[in-house]
Amino acid sequence: MTTTQEITLPTEPFVLNIGPVHPSTHGVYRMRCTMDGEVVRDIEPVFGYLHRGLEKLAEERTWTGTIPLTDRLDYLAAMSNNFAYCLAVEKLAGIKVPERAEYIRVIIAEIQRVAIHFIIVGSFLSDCGAMLTPMVYALRERERILDFFDMVCGQRLTYNYMRIGGVSQDIPAQFLPALEKLVKKLKRFIDEFDVLLKQNEILLARSKGVGILSKEQAINCGISGPVARASGVNWDLRKNDPYSIYERFDFSIPLGETGDCYDRYRVRIEETRQSLRIIEQAMQQIPAGKIIADVPHLIRPPAGDVYAHIESPKGELGFYLVSDNSIAPYRWHVRPPSLINLAALRDMVRGWKVADLIAIFGSIDITMGEVDR
Repeated sequence: MTTTQEITLPTEPFVLNIGPVHPSTHGVYRMRCTMDGEVVRDIEPVFGYLHRGLEKLAEERTWTGTIPLTDRLDYLAAMSNNFAYCLAVEKLAGIKVPERAEYIRVIIAEIQRVAIHFIIVGSFLSDCGAMLTPMVYALRERERILDFFDMVCGQRLTYNYMRIGGVSQDIPAQFLPALEKLVKKLKRFIDEFDVLLKQNEILLARSKGVGILSKEQAINCGISGPVARASGVNWDLRKNDPYSIYERFDFSIPLGETGDCYDRYRVRIEETRQSLRIIEQAMQQIPAGKIIADVPHLIRPPAGDVYAHIESPKGELGFYLVSDNSIAPYRWHVRPPSLINLAALRDMVRGWKVADLIAIFGSIDITMGEVDR
């Protein structure tokens, strides 16, 4: 009688470099992975390839002259960067923003949130193996939104639109009627997108239960934005620490339960719906009036320091500014959500296969411009 015996052969760990120039790293980012076959045993993040010294450059420019530098942080959400920085300077200098400018800022910021969520949802689905179709549809709708940015400031990527005390120019007469039509189109698109993908068996297999980040881990790592809310952390600065005029609007904060890749995808889809709710309310309430406060061209905030933050599409984006009562910042520091959210990547990917690593990393949604400042 012949018997069979199962033999376990020892494996030799090896190092696999993903990046720094790789389509799945979403920027100039390198993951130095220790692999056991296809299983990820450990990961060492390596960044700094895109460092441009923005924080130091800002200290040699005027307070208004640094606004274009904020565009180059998360360059996919440049309007949100403008917003956060201007809020910080206004807080430091005690500047009151006119009502109309506040509404314009909120409308623009929420359109920006929808646009960047389309990008991350499309790219995440590509990372899960859906190739180009969802990404192309998402980019098509994002292009419609960029037409509105083009309408208000003439730019489609780096805008330099918001100003300390308001915005650089008023929205044109055709903006709000056209935006009302766009909101209806975007609602239909989100519904259609959701029907096709919400219960898609391939997406469920690739994302359900994959890359789980617990609520406790998210809090301990300082994670914010959709990544934290997908883990059940009920924290959104628009609700928990309202800025601008967000307390005037009725909207909900979508939350996940498991904290896996699927929850991170679902939270972003639901957030686009809530952003459209805010935009509709803001369009109905927007008053006439001035679009910028009476501030001098060369602002000299009183000596002191300040920290102001907003709920950017990726999470808490904050600016810490120090003034010595001159025309330029003495210190200019950014709290970028992408960098902080990467802190949990190692815990999320260990034990998963390399194909899952790509999906998990994509579900975090980073932009290297604000990681390598």
